[in-house]
Amino acid sequence: MFPINETMGQYSELFMLLAAGTYTVAFIAFAWDLAKSSRALRAVDLKAATADAAAADAGAKVPVAAGSVSSAAGDADRVAGHLAGPAGRAERPSSSVSAGGNGSGAGRTANASMKYDAERRVPARVAVALTVLGASIHAAGVLTRAVGAGRVPWGNMYEFLTTGAFVAVAVFLVVLIRRDLRFLGTFVVGLVIIMLVAASVAYWTPVGHLVPALQSYWLVIHVSIAVLSSALFTLTFAMSALQLVQSHRQKIIAAGGQDKLGFMRLVPSALSLENLSYRINAIAFIGWTFTLMFGAIWAEKAWGRFWGWDTKEVWTFVIWVVYAGYLHARATRGWTGTRAAWLSIVGYLCVVFNFTIVNQFFNGLHSYSGL
Repeated sequence: MFPINETMGQYSELFMLLAAGTYTVAFIAFAWDLAKSSRALRAVDLKAATADAAAADAGAKVPVAAGSVSSAAGDADRVAGHLAGPAGRAERPSSSVSAGGNGSGAGRTANASMKYDAERRVPARVAVALTVLGASIHAAGVLTRAVGAGRVPWGNMYEFLTTGAFVAVAVFLVVLIRRDLRFLGTFVVGLVIIMLVAASVAYWTPVGHLVPALQSYWLVIHVSIAVLSSALFTLTFAMSALQLVQSHRQKIIAAGGQDKLGFMRLVPSALSLENLSYRINAIAFIGWTFTLMFGAIWAEKAWGRFWGWDTKEVWTFVIWVVYAGYLHARATRGWTGTRAAWLSIVGYLCVVFNFTIVNQFFNGLHSYSGL
């Protein structure tokens, strides 16, 4: 066992604090991007409504040739495209949801392509750059904690939470390379900030050695997969929550109601969110299956049995059952839409319950919170 380096542990705490501050600024930039883009889209609506009213007034007085109408429509499309962005972007409004015939375009929502192109939004780019900077500082905090402890940095709740937060933001940034999911930035970075604050305030633990049962190579295998799976579940939780909001908004608009959530027009349709969430949940579920399997193997090595109905073991299995039910119900039973989103959210709440309540208030062989 390597000696404990308390100085490196102090550096780690400083890095975590700096990372949280950087993420906070990134969160503000992401929120600013949503607000600014929403105002731009409202400007498109206003211009389109004014053009429609003028065209209707002119049409009522003077016959207009078909070619002129086509030209006017083309001009309006070019103006909307200039303000709202190219059609290939996830943020580009489409007419996949009608506005109940009001002509304002308030019911438009982002398309499902989620691809990048040459269009640039300064607040979004600044937010992503700050998130990359925060993740770099965060990585330094995780690494210095590992060096200070002389082991992998996930031996207690503080270390699991800080490492899990880093993996969550790292996965988000990796996905951004292929898909324009910047609309998720406010929600993902917000969750990461909450995780870091909770780790520092509620679960802080000084650098120390592991208890004997954790001094095994299975710690690296079992917990690393659990951290990655939990990070993916965090992303799908944010998507499912947005799916519920988007679905409710689309129903209101379809019924002719007023769109009061303009920023949600930057978010893809509820169906697009559901499909992407389903794919990521399927990957995370495979990881959680290996978490369960490797945990059982580790239990046999440490305690001489594969399964002992310990509270932590039971809740790990409950999480597996909930997500298995989610995947099965959506794939074979037609549980789509809000029902699928709620199942995904329930699964993540089980993950949170397993990590917080079970670790803190249930005694068992897995009581390694460090508190």
